Amino acid sequence: MSLLSLPESILDCILKRLSPIELITTSQVCTNLRVRCRSDHLWENHIKKKWGKVFGDVAHKEWQWHVTKSKEQIIRGNTFYYQMEINNGNGGENGSLGTFSGSWPMLCLGSYLIDSKNILSGPLLLTNSSMMMALYMSLEKGEFWFPAQVYRGLMVRSALVSYDSKTDTFRARQQIGGWRIIGNMINWDKVRVPPIIETSHESSVYCLRPGDHVEIQWKASTEVPYDWWYAVIGHMESCDEEDENCCACRHSETLMVEFKQYMWSQA
Repeated sequence: MSLLSLPESILDCILKRLSPIELITTSQVCTNLRVRCRSDHLWENHIKKKWGKVFGDVAHKEWQWHVTKSKEQIIRGNTFYYQMEINNGNGGENGSLGTFSGSWPMLCLGSYLIDSKNILSGPLLLTNSSMMMALYMSLEKGEFWFPAQVYRGLMVRSALVSYDSKTDTFRARQQIGGWRIIGNMINWDKVRVPPIIETSHESSVYCLRPGDHVEIQWKASTEVPYDWWYAVIGHMESCDEEDENCCACRHSETLMVEFKQYMWSQA
Protein backbone atom coordinates (compact mmCIF):
# COMPACT_ATOMS: atom_id res chain seq x y z
CA MET A 1 0.00 0.00 0.00
CA SER A 2 1.34 3.41 -0.96
CA LEU A 3 0.98 6.55 1.12
CA LEU A 4 -1.58 7.99 -1.29
CA SER A 5 -3.69 4.81 -0.95
CA LEU A 6 -4.51 5.69 2.65
CA PRO A 7 -7.89 7.22 3.50
CA GLU A 8 -8.00 11.04 3.35
CA SER A 9 -8.44 11.44 7.11
CA ILE A 10 -5.47 9.18 7.94
CA LEU A 11 -3.19 10.84 5.39
CA ASP A 12 -4.14 14.28 6.70
CA CYS A 13 -3.44 13.12 10.26
CA ILE A 14 0.03 11.95 9.21
CA LEU A 15 0.84 15.22 7.42
CA LYS A 16 -0.24 17.23 10.47
CA ARG A 17 2.46 15.50 12.50
CA LEU A 18 5.24 16.49 10.10
CA SER A 19 7.57 19.39 10.87
CA PRO A 20 7.91 22.30 8.39
CA ILE A 21 11.13 20.81 6.99
CA GLU A 22 9.49 17.39 6.65
CA LEU A 23 6.49 18.93 4.87
CA ILE A 24 8.78 20.64 2.35
CA THR A 25 10.69 17.40 1.77
CA THR A 26 7.48 15.40 1.33
CA SER A 27 6.10 17.98 -1.09
CA GLN A 28 8.95 17.12 -3.49
CA VAL A 29 7.83 13.49 -3.90
CA CYS A 30 5.01 14.03 -6.40
CA THR A 31 2.43 16.55 -7.61
CA ASN A 32 -0.31 15.16 -5.36
CA LEU A 33 1.78 15.46 -2.20
CA ARG A 34 3.08 18.87 -3.25
CA VAL A 35 -0.47 20.22 -3.27
CA ARG A 36 -1.34 18.53 0.02
CA CYS A 37 1.83 19.60 1.85
CA ARG A 38 1.31 23.24 0.86
CA SER A 39 -2.22 23.32 2.22
CA ASP A 40 -2.99 26.33 4.42
CA HIS A 41 -4.53 24.35 7.28
CA LEU A 42 -1.23 22.46 7.77
CA TRP A 43 0.89 25.60 7.83
CA GLU A 44 -1.54 27.58 9.98
CA ASN A 45 -0.84 25.13 12.80
CA HIS A 46 2.91 25.68 12.49
CA ILE A 47 2.47 29.48 12.40
CA LYS A 48 0.32 29.44 15.54
CA LYS A 49 2.74 27.12 17.32
CA LYS A 50 5.91 29.10 16.60
CA TRP A 51 4.75 32.66 15.87
CA GLY A 52 1.45 32.95 17.72
CA LYS A 53 2.87 34.98 20.63
CA VAL A 54 4.50 37.62 18.42
CA PHE A 55 2.48 37.58 15.19
CA GLY A 56 -1.01 39.04 15.60
CA ASP A 57 -4.00 40.13 13.55
CA VAL A 58 -2.40 43.44 12.54
CA ALA A 59 0.66 41.64 11.14
CA HIS A 60 -1.59 39.15 9.35
CA LYS A 61 -3.50 42.01 7.67
CA GLU A 62 -0.19 43.48 6.54
CA TRP A 63 0.73 40.12 5.01
CA GLN A 64 -2.59 40.02 3.17
CA TRP A 65 -1.81 43.48 1.78
CA HIS A 66 1.47 42.21 0.32
CA VAL A 67 -0.24 39.17 -1.20
CA THR A 68 -2.94 41.33 -2.80
CA LYS A 69 -0.45 43.81 -4.26
CA SER A 70 1.75 41.05 -5.66
CA LYS A 71 -1.23 39.33 -7.28
CA GLU A 72 -2.31 42.61 -8.86
CA GLN A 73 1.12 43.09 -10.41
CA ILE A 74 1.23 39.57 -11.83
CA ILE A 75 -2.33 39.71 -13.17
CA ARG A 76 -1.66 43.04 -14.89
CA GLY A 77 1.70 41.87 -16.18
CA ASN A 78 3.31 44.90 -14.59
CA THR A 79 6.91 44.66 -13.43
CA PHE A 80 6.66 47.70 -11.17
CA TYR A 81 6.93 46.93 -7.45
CA TYR A 82 6.45 49.23 -4.50
CA GLN A 83 9.78 50.17 -3.01
CA MET A 84 10.78 52.14 0.03
CA GLU A 85 13.81 53.02 2.12
CA ILE A 86 14.33 51.69 5.62
CA ASN A 87 18.03 50.78 5.59
CA ASN A 88 19.37 54.01 7.10
CA GLY A 89 18.91 55.92 3.88
CA ASN A 90 19.83 53.11 1.52
CA GLY A 91 17.36 52.20 -1.19
CA GLY A 92 15.16 49.13 -0.84
CA GLU A 93 15.96 45.99 -2.79
CA ASN A 94 14.25 45.23 -6.10
CA GLY A 95 10.87 43.66 -5.53
CA SER A 96 10.56 44.87 -1.94
CA LEU A 97 7.13 45.89 -0.69
CA GLY A 98 6.26 48.27 2.12
CA THR A 99 3.06 49.81 3.49
CA PHE A 100 2.56 53.35 4.74
CA SER A 101 -0.17 55.00 6.78
CA GLY A 102 -0.71 58.64 7.61
CA SER A 103 0.10 61.72 5.56
CA TRP A 104 3.39 63.34 4.66
CA PRO A 105 5.60 64.07 6.53
CA MET A 106 4.11 61.96 9.36
CA LEU A 107 4.22 58.61 7.55
CA CYS A 108 4.16 55.43 9.61
CA LEU A 109 5.60 52.21 8.23
CA GLY A 110 3.19 49.31 8.58
CA SER A 111 5.34 46.40 7.38
CA TYR A 112 8.11 45.53 4.95
CA LEU A 113 8.67 42.47 2.76
CA ILE A 114 12.10 41.94 1.24
CA ASP A 115 12.38 40.39 -2.21
CA SER A 116 8.68 39.75 -2.61
CA LYS A 117 9.13 38.64 -6.25
CA ASN A 118 10.75 35.42 -5.08
CA ILE A 119 8.55 34.79 -2.04
CA LEU A 120 5.20 35.74 -3.61
CA SER A 121 5.58 34.44 -7.14
CA GLY A 122 4.78 31.34 -9.16
CA PRO A 123 2.77 28.52 -7.56
CA LEU A 124 2.94 29.93 -4.02
CA LEU A 125 1.23 33.15 -5.08
CA LEU A 126 -1.18 31.87 -7.70
CA THR A 127 -2.36 28.97 -5.53
CA ASN A 128 -4.59 30.45 -2.83
CA SER A 129 -4.09 27.42 -0.59
CA SER A 130 -0.33 28.05 -0.24
CA MET A 131 -0.39 31.50 1.37
CA MET A 132 0.40 30.25 4.89
CA MET A 133 3.43 28.32 3.64
CA ALA A 134 4.73 31.46 1.93
CA LEU A 135 4.14 33.42 5.15
CA TYR A 136 5.99 30.84 7.25
CA MET A 137 8.95 30.84 4.88
CA SER A 138 9.18 34.64 4.79
CA LEU A 139 9.07 34.80 8.60
CA GLU A 140 11.66 32.03 8.99
CA LYS A 141 14.04 33.70 6.53
CA GLY A 142 13.63 37.08 8.24
CA GLU A 143 12.40 38.66 5.01
CA PHE A 144 9.12 39.92 6.46
CA TRP A 145 9.43 42.85 8.87
CA PHE A 146 6.10 42.82 10.70
CA PRO A 147 4.56 45.11 13.35
CA ALA A 148 5.07 44.02 16.96
CA GLN A 149 6.05 45.51 20.31
CA VAL A 150 9.41 45.18 22.05
CA TYR A 151 10.08 45.38 25.78
CA ARG A 152 12.71 48.01 26.63
CA GLY A 153 13.13 47.90 30.39
CA LEU A 154 9.84 49.12 31.89
CA MET A 155 8.74 50.57 28.56
CA VAL A 156 7.21 48.87 25.53
CA ARG A 157 7.95 50.24 22.07
CA SER A 158 6.05 49.63 18.85
CA ALA A 159 8.44 48.59 16.09
CA LEU A 160 8.98 46.41 13.06
CA VAL A 161 10.72 43.13 13.85
CA SER A 162 12.22 40.32 11.79
CA TYR A 163 13.47 36.91 12.81
CA ASP A 164 17.08 35.71 12.74
CA SER A 165 17.04 31.92 12.49
CA LYS A 166 20.78 31.62 13.15
CA THR A 167 20.46 33.05 16.66
CA ASP A 168 16.74 32.34 17.24
CA THR A 169 16.25 36.01 18.13
CA PHE A 170 14.71 39.13 16.60
CA ARG A 171 15.88 42.46 15.19
CA ALA A 172 13.78 45.59 15.69
CA ARG A 173 13.54 48.84 13.76
CA GLN A 174 11.75 52.04 14.68
CA GLN A 175 11.10 55.35 12.98
CA ILE A 176 13.11 57.82 15.02
CA GLY A 177 14.48 60.50 12.74
CA GLY A 178 14.63 57.91 9.96
CA TRP A 179 14.41 54.14 10.12
CA ARG A 180 17.13 52.52 12.20
CA ILE A 181 17.84 49.45 14.28
CA ILE A 182 16.83 49.83 17.94
CA GLY A 183 17.85 46.33 18.97
CA ASN A 184 19.47 43.06 17.92
CA MET A 185 19.51 39.64 19.55
CA ILE A 186 16.08 40.26 21.09
CA ASN A 187 14.73 37.16 22.81
CA TRP A 188 11.24 35.80 22.24
CA ASP A 189 10.01 36.86 25.68
CA LYS A 190 10.86 40.49 24.84
CA VAL A 191 8.50 40.61 21.83
CA ARG A 192 4.70 40.66 21.95
CA VAL A 193 1.66 41.17 19.74
CA PRO A 194 0.50 44.82 19.71
CA PRO A 195 -2.55 45.32 21.95
CA ILE A 196 -5.89 45.96 20.31
CA ILE A 197 -6.64 49.67 20.62
CA GLU A 198 -10.34 50.27 21.10
CA THR A 199 -12.31 53.46 21.54
CA SER A 200 -12.21 54.33 25.23
CA HIS A 201 -15.34 55.06 27.22
CA GLU A 202 -15.77 57.05 30.41
CA SER A 203 -17.09 53.97 32.18
CA SER A 204 -13.83 52.13 31.61
CA VAL A 205 -11.90 54.95 33.33
CA TYR A 206 -14.17 54.89 36.37
CA CYS A 207 -13.58 51.15 36.76
CA LEU A 208 -9.91 51.79 37.55
CA ARG A 209 -9.01 51.62 41.21
CA PRO A 210 -5.86 52.39 43.22
CA GLY A 211 -3.43 49.52 42.89
CA ASP A 212 -4.49 48.56 39.36
CA HIS A 213 -1.59 47.95 36.96
CA VAL A 214 -2.03 49.67 33.59
CA GLU A 215 -0.09 50.69 30.50
CA ILE A 216 -0.06 54.33 29.44
CA GLN A 217 0.47 55.32 25.82
CA TRP A 218 3.05 58.10 25.82
CA LYS A 219 4.50 60.24 23.05
CA ALA A 220 7.39 62.56 23.82
CA SER A 221 6.97 64.60 20.63
CA THR A 222 5.18 64.52 17.28
CA GLU A 223 8.33 63.27 15.55
CA VAL A 224 8.49 59.94 17.39
CA PRO A 225 6.00 57.04 17.62
CA TYR A 226 4.04 56.17 20.74
CA ASP A 227 5.57 54.13 23.54
CA TRP A 228 3.78 52.17 26.24
CA TRP A 229 4.76 52.73 29.88
CA TYR A 230 3.96 50.55 32.87
CA ALA A 231 2.15 52.42 35.61
CA VAL A 232 0.04 51.90 38.73
CA ILE A 233 -3.14 53.75 39.66
CA GLY A 234 -2.43 55.59 42.93
CA HIS A 235 -4.41 57.41 45.58
CA MET A 236 -5.18 61.11 45.46
CA GLU A 237 -3.24 63.27 47.89
CA SER A 238 -6.45 64.08 49.76
CA CYS A 239 -7.29 60.39 50.20
CA ASP A 240 -6.75 58.46 53.41
CA GLU A 241 -5.33 55.38 51.72
CA GLU A 242 -4.92 53.55 55.00
CA ASP A 243 -8.68 53.43 55.44
CA GLU A 244 -10.25 51.62 52.49
CA ASN A 245 -13.76 52.65 53.56
CA CYS A 246 -12.83 56.34 53.18
CA CYS A 247 -11.23 55.97 49.74
CA ALA A 248 -13.21 57.89 47.12
CA CYS A 249 -10.54 57.94 44.39
CA ARG A 250 -12.63 55.88 41.98
CA HIS A 251 -15.35 58.56 42.05
CA SER A 252 -12.92 61.37 41.21
CA GLU A 253 -12.68 62.87 37.74
CA THR A 254 -8.89 62.89 38.12
CA LEU A 255 -6.60 59.87 38.03
CA MET A 256 -3.36 59.60 39.97
CA VAL A 257 -0.91 57.59 37.86
CA GLU A 258 2.37 56.47 39.42
CA PHE A 259 5.37 55.35 37.42
CA LYS A 260 7.11 53.17 39.97
CA GLN A 261 10.33 52.98 37.96
CA TYR A 262 11.07 56.61 38.89
CA MET A 263 11.46 58.07 42.37
CA TRP A 264 9.23 61.11 41.77
CA SER A 265 6.80 60.19 39.05
CA GLN A 266 3.17 61.01 39.59
CA ALA A 267 0.88 62.43 36.90
